[in-house]
Amino acid sequence: MADISHPPMEQLQDLEYCIDSNPPWPETILLAFQNYILMLGTSVMIPSMLVQLMGGSDGDKARVIQTLLFVSGINTLLQTLFGTRLPAVVGGSFAYVMPILYIINDSSLQQIPDHHDRFIQTMRAIQGALIVASSIQIVAGYSQLWGLFSRFFSPLGMAPVVGLVGFGLFQRGFPMLGNCVEIGLPMLLLVIGVSQYLKHTRLLKDLPIFERFPLLICISIIWIYSIILTASGAYRNKPNATQMSCRTDRANLISTAPWFKFPYPLQWGPPTFSAGHAFAMMSSVLVSMAEGKRGSSWTNPSWESQRKFGAVFASIPFPIYAAVYCVLFGLVGAVGLSFLQFTNMNSMRNLIIIGLSIFLGISIPQYFNQYVTVHHGLVRTNAGWFNAFLNSIFSSPPTVGLMVAVFLDNTLDVVNSKKDRGMPWWVKFRTFRGDNRNEEFYTLPFNLNRFFPPT
Repeated sequence: MADISHPPMEQLQDLEYCIDSNPPWPETILLAFQNYILMLGTSVMIPSMLVQLMGGSDGDKARVIQTLLFVSGINTLLQTLFGTRLPAVVGGSFAYVMPILYIINDSSLQQIPDHHDRFIQTMRAIQGALIVASSIQIVAGYSQLWGLFSRFFSPLGMAPVVGLVGFGLFQRGFPMLGNCVEIGLPMLLLVIGVSQYLKHTRLLKDLPIFERFPLLICISIIWIYSIILTASGAYRNKPNATQMSCRTDRANLISTAPWFKFPYPLQWGPPTFSAGHAFAMMSSVLVSMAEGKRGSSWTNPSWESQRKFGAVFASIPFPIYAAVYCVLFGLVGAVGLSFLQFTNMNSMRNLIIIGLSIFLGISIPQYFNQYVTVHHGLVRTNAGWFNAFLNSIFSSPPTVGLMVAVFLDNTLDVVNSKKDRGMPWWVKFRTFRGDNRNEEFYTLPFNLNRFFPPT
């Protein structure tokens, strides 16, 4: 009988670089620029959704987008130097949208007659809420509270959580791609073709450019194609929604963005603080901790320059990003499910936990999200901050999946299922000294472990 088993592997065979690898500088710059282009999607999408509701103009939207890009860059540098050291861009998170909508719809802000003044006051209120809410992450980190909570995690419990980080964003995929099929569908087919079918084709002897830089290649081609469609008048008589999705000159982002902006702190004024706003924002901080993301989207900015450069790239149509998300979010979800290789999937207990957590992790947020724009959320009490808190928690697929999976995994036949849960592999990564790779990957630079001793 043929051997059909596949032994568990802690690292994919096809990876060229590990966490501690150092690619050549030219390649590193191109890979970093590819990451920059990728994170532009959420950096443009979130302000485009919210700034107009805040009373902001096209110029305000451009400034928020470019500020977000700069702050995300600073946070990414800090995260890759002192944080997880993973090659991930710290960008915007949709987990913060619902509490921000609650702040935007606050009656005290809605009563401001001047649109620009209302935008400024709303930005200051959002900044204040984020400053207070961020204390949760600071306390959880320095008190090691999150580390204590993570003792209840296992490969079986984390598989649906990481999987839902990708699969839970399905609404950012083909539904958004369908807003401009003539751009989005060619992009989707091109990304799959270049990254998968041409990955072994080498135009350069030592560098597989199609495998290493598929997004740069595909986005450049389809972006030029969309510019041609826009310039030729293909969308001249189309509905406004179609023009916003397909045109490359939408919202006057390029024309309203200044060439340079001198840096100065708190460009929208000092933050304002409200207990209700801060409590509502705390839900998004908890959600972002579950999703493994950071709320750098709306932090108070410090300085920036080269605004026109960012506005040019921000003109890339959303359906192009949606096509990329179809591939990348699907890959993220698959990576989450790969944790199951360390568990026993012939166990009915494990099948119930995985199936129920994934299904409810998609079904419950979908039910809550139906009421976001219509009734400002499913939970409707006289306390708006409480509504925003619960609506944010239950609108996040990874958070719902985390609660269901961890609860079931730690209450159903725990004593007799340690091996089936994958604990023998998982337990060595709980502590810093549990595995040699922990010290190799996560030792702080500049000998900072003297001041922040690992546990």
